[in-house]
Amino acid sequence: MTETTSPIATLLIIDDTPENIAVLLEFFSNKGFKVLASQNGQRGIRTAKYAKPDLILLDVMMPDMNGFEVCQKLKSNEETQDIPIIFMTALSDTNSKVKGLELGAADYITKPIQYKEILARVNTHLKIRQQQQQIQLQNEQLQERTFQLQERTNELEQRNLELDAFAHTVAHDLKNPLGGIIGLIEVLIETMPTEPPLPTKWIERFQLIQQNGQQAINIIDALLLLAGVSRTGQLEMFSLDMSRIVTKVVEQRLVYMLKEYQAQIVQPETWPTVQGYSPWVEEIWINYISNGLKYGGQPPQLELGADNLPSDMRRFWVRDNGKGLTAEEQAQLFTPFTRLHQKGIEGHGLGLSIVQQIAEKLGGQVGVESTQNQGSLFYFTLPAASDDLATSNVCSSCFSNFQRL
Repeated sequence: MTETTSPIATLLIIDDTPENIAVLLEFFSNKGFKVLASQNGQRGIRTAKYAKPDLILLDVMMPDMNGFEVCQKLKSNEETQDIPIIFMTALSDTNSKVKGLELGAADYITKPIQYKEILARVNTHLKIRQQQQQIQLQNEQLQERTFQLQERTNELEQRNLELDAFAHTVAHDLKNPLGGIIGLIEVLIETMPTEPPLPTKWIERFQLIQQNGQQAINIIDALLLLAGVSRTGQLEMFSLDMSRIVTKVVEQRLVYMLKEYQAQIVQPETWPTVQGYSPWVEEIWINYISNGLKYGGQPPQLELGADNLPSDMRRFWVRDNGKGLTAEEQAQLFTPFTRLHQKGIEGHGLGLSIVQQIAEKLGGQVGVESTQNQGSLFYFTLPAASDDLATSNVCSSCFSNFQRL
């Protein structure tokens, strides 16, 4: 005969017939249950509230308060509504059985009782009850963890805001003295006496201080830009004149670098018009072109271009004549603080990470195509602009509002 799955499970029998109670009490006690009994509905309800049994066996036909009424009261009470109830009834008509189930009973047993059947049903509903309690406990634990996680998330967001504000304050405060140092060094270099001339080592050291100071400012600018891109939520997009942006980058912002590397740059006659944000797109070109100058051939020969892609996207690219990249190097390119080459070139390793974040914020992507000893092609994509947008007017406002983040 099937044994109980829980030797300490508590059953409550509510039946007005003492003989029925005695037989069921002895049977279930021998099976390892703790058994309670009540001979009328009112006492049964009070016992259920007090003892919180795991399951109730409830007779339907009782004087004063029948089983349906007892079931209804138990199910309407918050303390007892989750306790499974099995009706014991001599009624064989379907309406009575359906009524009991509609009132919230879990099951019913037809008299005369078959003890193997009632034991199997009791064990089944006890298992269901245990599973429900476990699920309820897990849900409560999950809700508690979710609440704790939300609190932790809120705390981290607040700390991030505070850290971000602190970082911006420190970065801006660092730029001022660094700019002063660079300015003083420039004055010293310009006003150095020619007779007698200073030792060459002194001049080299002054120039090194100037270069390191400028590099520190470049790092601060890169960090501020990266933080600004990360913070920005919804960004207003404008129609861009890419020709003007590239011209500004090549003829103004990178002019000294182009002279230093004696580079050649080939550009297309026309550029497609796209949607974006001019200051950020400018930074993408600066990073790609400056990397091409640093890591291209000797002298660097760069080709700039654009392609039309499906889904109204446009691809812009810089092709260099460098030694190319391995697959492993390509996989690490857009990781923050990773440099293209660890030796021979100064840098802070933030440029391509910034490029990736900018492109994604603008709805595009970045990538590289490279073969060793055949150079590399770095690209970014942007959504195409509508033909009816007033390109020139919008782009003029973009440039006039340009400021570093």
